[in-house]
Amino acid sequence: MPVAAPAPVPVRAARAGEPRTEGMVGLPGGTFLMGDEDGTGFPADGEGPVREVTVGPFLIDACAVTNARFAEFVDATGYVTEAERFGWSHVYAGFLPGPLRRDSPRVDQTPWWCAVQGAYWRQPEGPGSTVEDRWDHPVVHVSWHDADAFCRWAGVRLPTEAEWEYAARGGLTGRRYPWGDELTPGGRHMCNIWQGTFPAKNTGEDGYRGTAPVTAYEPNGFGLYNVSGNVWEWCADWWSPDFHLTGPRVDPQGPPKGEARVIRGGSYMCHDSYCTRYRVAARTSNTPDSSTGHTGFRCAASPA
Repeated sequence: MPVAAPAPVPVRAARAGEPRTEGMVGLPGGTFLMGDEDGTGFPADGEGPVREVTVGPFLIDACAVTNARFAEFVDATGYVTEAERFGWSHVYAGFLPGPLRRDSPRVDQTPWWCAVQGAYWRQPEGPGSTVEDRWDHPVVHVSWHDADAFCRWAGVRLPTEAEWEYAARGGLTGRRYPWGDELTPGGRHMCNIWQGTFPAKNTGEDGYRGTAPVTAYEPNGFGLYNVSGNVWEWCADWWSPDFHLTGPRVDPQGPPKGEARVIRGGSYMCHDSYCTRYRVAARTSNTPDSSTGHTGFRCAASPA
């Protein structure tokens, strides 16, 4: 496997003029309680302490970027993702046919992930797979660099981590999920996560074993869909488990440098037996050249 990212691919603008903000929700910003310390999280992730954070007005996508939107970007620019340039990406083993599953290297610490040759956003499970029936699903197998390139083409940006959490909370204070404290209120599935026995069997009781359409389930109080589960979403910030202890509390941007970028929201692979990171305060990271079958992004923008 390669140890360094291929050279960046230049992105040429698809159109001049105003940023592409259709599908975005305008939020007023304000002061909110960020983080969690109720004991359900992971101390090493730096979810706590709960602190007052202020963000200014901003816009954010109601939905994650879809395969259809990403295809428009690729068709307009000729962009080649890092997964394509590396030649492989990570795919859940349970999605693969037997020969491909046997021949694809496993990740030592998480052996349910296979490094699949030829897996990329148009072939999310490797050769022979397609997004033709998933144009309204979130694009996956996109690295942070890929997401940033899309944003630069569209004249927008990735949300900061603080903006992402403010938006994901949907106006609720101190709740575990974007809709409240119960995972399945009244027996209703509110997000796309793993049901069953991880990692052997996902029963798909919420309707999906892999990605779901970006408008599946009910939106939160701000009109945002799938900020819990479905796919992880890249944020602008470099990762640190403790920078927020001494860093700014007004429009925080994260540390000035780092080795990994923040991802938020959890995914269809999250299960309470090992990962409850579909909670609204949960956070983790990945290196900016990494791509997987459960990571995507949504865009943000500053007011004109």
